[in-house]
Amino acid sequence: MTTTKVERFEDLAPLAEKVLAKLQSEGKKLATAESCTGGLISAALTEIAGSSAVVDRAFVTYSNEAKTELLGVSETLIQSVGAVSKEVAIAMAEGALSRSNADVAVSVTGIAGPGGGSAAKPVGTVHLAVAQSGKPTTHTPCAFEDRGRTAIRLDTVVVALNSILNTAA
Repeated sequence: MTTTKVERFEDLAPLAEKVLAKLQSEGKKLATAESCTGGLISAALTEIAGSSAVVDRAFVTYSNEAKTELLGVSETLIQSVGAVSKEVAIAMAEGALSRSNADVAVSVTGIAGPGGGSAAKPVGTVHLAVAQSGKPTTHTPCAFEDRGRTAIRLDTVVVALNSILNTAA
C-alpha cells in the first residue's frame, strides 16, 4: 500500500484518478461513509471530471446519531466499543453498501484532533473498512502521527483511496 503523505487536498488528485479509473474499468460504483474526514474522500473523488460514472453517493456521518440513522450502525455497538473502532468502521461500510447502489463502500472513523484522544485511543487513531458485494469486509487500523488535524485527515484519505485500490477487485 502506498503511504505517500500529501500536504494539500489538491495532491490527492492522481490517486483519486487511479481509483476512479480502476472502478470504472470494472463497471463498479462506489459509496463512502465518512466520519473524521467529513467528506474529504468523496470530495477528492468528485473533484475529478467524470466521477459520476463511479461515485454513487457519500454519507457524512459525523455524529453517532447519523451513523445509526443513515447507515444502520447499532447504537448498542457504538456504546459498547466506541465510535472509533474496527467494529463500527465495518458496520459503517456495510451499511453504506446496503443503503446505496454501490458495489464497493469505504468507511472511516477516527480521532483527528487536536482534542478527543485518550490513552487507549490517542489522536491519530483511525479505523477504515472496505465492503464489497459478495466479499468479506476488510479492515485497516491506523495510528497516524499527530501532525495536526489537517494532516491526519489527508493521511486518512490517502489510506482510504489505497485501500479501495488494493481491495476492490
